[in-house]
Amino acid sequence: MKELSEKIAVVTGGGSGIGRELVRQLCREGCSVAFCDLSASAMAETRRLCESERKPFGVRITTHLVDVADEFQVLRFRDEVAEHHQTDHIHLLFNNAGITGGGSILKSSREEWDRTFDICWNGVYYNTRTFLPMLLKAEAGHIVNLSSVAGFWAAAGARVPHTAYSAAKFAVKGFTEALIVDFRENAPHIKCSVVMPGHIGTPIVTNTRRVLGDGDAADIRAKRADLAAHGYSIAAMTDAEIEAASDKREEDYVRLAPMTGAKAAAAIIAGVKADCWRILIGEDARLLDKSVRSKPDRAYEMDFFDRFLRRMKSPARRLRRAFARLKSSRSPV
Repeated sequence: MKELSEKIAVVTGGGSGIGRELVRQLCREGCSVAFCDLSASAMAETRRLCESERKPFGVRITTHLVDVADEFQVLRFRDEVAEHHQTDHIHLLFNNAGITGGGSILKSSREEWDRTFDICWNGVYYNTRTFLPMLLKAEAGHIVNLSSVAGFWAAAGARVPHTAYSAAKFAVKGFTEALIVDFRENAPHIKCSVVMPGHIGTPIVTNTRRVLGDGDAADIRAKRADLAAHGYSIAAMTDAEIEAASDKREEDYVRLAPMTGAKAAAAIIAGVKADCWRILIGEDARLLDKSVRSKPDRAYEMDFFDRFLRRMKSPARRLRRAFARLKSSRSPV
């Protein structure tokens, strides 16, 4: 898959972040794209950006309102792709859609935990199952599954549980690796890649709030728990202060990220062209992967994450400072 021109790609979660940048860059390569999202307005902005840029003649872009955790909606998505692109096959499937939530199986609600796991895992499984017949009909195909560094290190910091998201991302990683062997034996013209990004400047935290519910009592409780886990003294904070502190954390997550969504998308596409099955995105991802692999028995000791942060070099200094600030913070300011 070294040449993407005149290919057809399906991208989930194309309304923002890495998904939006994948759609834009695929279009620039001359690839027609069908992408889905939960937000019609976000998809409209992605499409506007694509159409405002110079793209090769014949590139077709279609948007589809889909909840990837609902298999019936995914089946409808496939039928719409076939109809709108007038095709019985696709060449590329990017299972990108995801949210982060359900941090603790003890403190997060069952609904939040299940919703996070369903989007991050079932979304990958349903779309792979559903679009596989169309990939089989192409002369060559490639499935790209977005896992995470949380797919090989199941935490968001030494004291921050990440159970639903990590469990789903571990599943995505294992599923992709198993598909490599399966396809080699049963569909050798289809390749697979698992992508494991580190900290990327995307609105995933904001999107998670939108999907899981923003502003209700359960949401405020979840925000209080999140801030407490990151070192904030929340006992005297009003709900308005909780909201403001959460908003600030979301802004910092994007602003202080060592890599943009555009650069991450470029690295993913380069990895597909190079036929890489394992794509680590960012210096932090590469270093964390090396740290976990070198001493897996110590990966969840209290000082592991501190040692990882100390070892990071430029351009990841902003990330190190961001984690240090979150760790030491004791107020909403």
